[in-house]
Amino acid sequence: MAWLVVPGILLCMLGAGLSTSDLEAVLPPALHSCPTKCICAADVLSCAGHGLQDVPVALPGTVAELDLSHNALKRLHPGWLAALSRLHALHLGYNKLDVLGHGVFNNASGLRTLDLSSNMLRVLHTHDLDGLGGLQRLLLYNNKLVHLDPDAFQGLSMLRHLYLSCNELTSFSFDDLHGLGTTHLRTLDLSSNWLGHISISGLAALPAFLKNGLYLHNNPLTCDCRLYHLLQRWHQRGLSALRDFAREYTCLVFKVSESRVRFFEHSRVFENCSAAAALGLELPEKQLDTQAGQSLRLYCNTSVPAARVAWVSPKNELLVAPGSQDGSIAVLADGSLEIRRVQEQHAGIFVCLATGPRLHHNQTLEFNVSVHRPRPEPEAFNTGFTTLLGCVVGLVLVLLYLFAPPCRGCCHCCGRACHHCCWPRAPSPLQELSTQSLVLSTTPPDAPSRKASVHKHVVFLEPGKKGLNGRVQLAVAEDFDLCNPMELQLKVGSESASSTGSEGLMMT
Repeated sequence: MAWLVVPGILLCMLGAGLSTSDLEAVLPPALHSCPTKCICAADVLSCAGHGLQDVPVALPGTVAELDLSHNALKRLHPGWLAALSRLHALHLGYNKLDVLGHGVFNNASGLRTLDLSSNMLRVLHTHDLDGLGGLQRLLLYNNKLVHLDPDAFQGLSMLRHLYLSCNELTSFSFDDLHGLGTTHLRTLDLSSNWLGHISISGLAALPAFLKNGLYLHNNPLTCDCRLYHLLQRWHQRGLSALRDFAREYTCLVFKVSESRVRFFEHSRVFENCSAAAALGLELPEKQLDTQAGQSLRLYCNTSVPAARVAWVSPKNELLVAPGSQDGSIAVLADGSLEIRRVQEQHAGIFVCLATGPRLHHNQTLEFNVSVHRPRPEPEAFNTGFTTLLGCVVGLVLVLLYLFAPPCRGCCHCCGRACHHCCWPRAPSPLQELSTQSLVLSTTPPDAPSRKASVHKHVVFLEPGKKGLNGRVQLAVAEDFDLCNPMELQLKVGSESASSTGSEGLMMT
């Protein structure tokens, strides 16, 4: 226990000679207490909704997410984030910030999300966002921005999502995006601003993945034929921004707000627009059809040699040498893209991003790859076997027809042995015409029936005539011999047998 006494004495002596602020500087950041009016939970610090006019001092160095929203902050001091080396998310929304200033975000290279929404910012200067090289999401919506410096976003090379909606911007440069590169950018929200004239060629030159996340709805755009054809093509391609907000894409026929019409519902305004006006705006993507399992190679053929070539996959994965993370796609030394074994997951639009000193900014090429499964070839054995089986069945039927004649000709060739082998005859058509037919029988009614009872035949028919003296009743021929019809005995009515004989027999 003696070894614990010495450090305790030294600590007491140190505490007696140092003030509280000096102790905070000596102690590790993890031992700092939570700022007043704030809530600390592990690496999250929340000071939201307390009306703070200044940032709390002595913030814990372990903070990874800091929430200062819904306060009354007016200024941010340079270097205030120097001690927060682990910070990756900063929320400053719903404050009264009207300017940022140079050096405010120094030492914040680890920051990934920055929320500056719902403040009073009017201008974004060139160096306001310095130090945010790793930033991926920037929220600037619902401010009062009227101007962006040409290099306002210079240095934000990793930015993926930029939200500038609900501001007062009257112009935006799509040629250079105010210093912002398009390698990683996927969302650019410019909706609900005051944009009137925009660069059509700049829009057309954007990569396909950025067009899919470019929101321009609810702006007073001018009803221009080239813009109409461009947006119409995006709408037909099913880009998300056009599909989700199609009714909110409007334009002004005249320079008054009352002349606003919807792009995709008032085609009469654009009926005089020639389709030739849209020619050359966009280079159509190259359509490539391939089968699963085959190899595919895409070449980024630019007008002049490119200093650097990168690709974007249909899954929005940035592809640089050596290739994709799963190893299925390779980027070769000459800038071409190779898929050694194409799968269905590779279907979609591949975009080539080429940069160089003599290339136009944001020059891109698009390849629309369609993957089809190979159709299985029919097996020759199964087809031949089916054909052979059909021929055998047909031959058997022909032989049965030739060598097994019906029963009516049997008695002429085999005599009395016929009635043991004859097939039953179909009923005579005359039997269906009248119910007044005679039935012949060679056996008395009380005699026992024999096996030949299946050979019952209607052998003559008496049509009903009103002038006859007697009526012929229906009789059944049982066990009569087809080869000796003279032995048939007749059953007639009680009136007269001569009435039956006068009409004569009708043999079948």
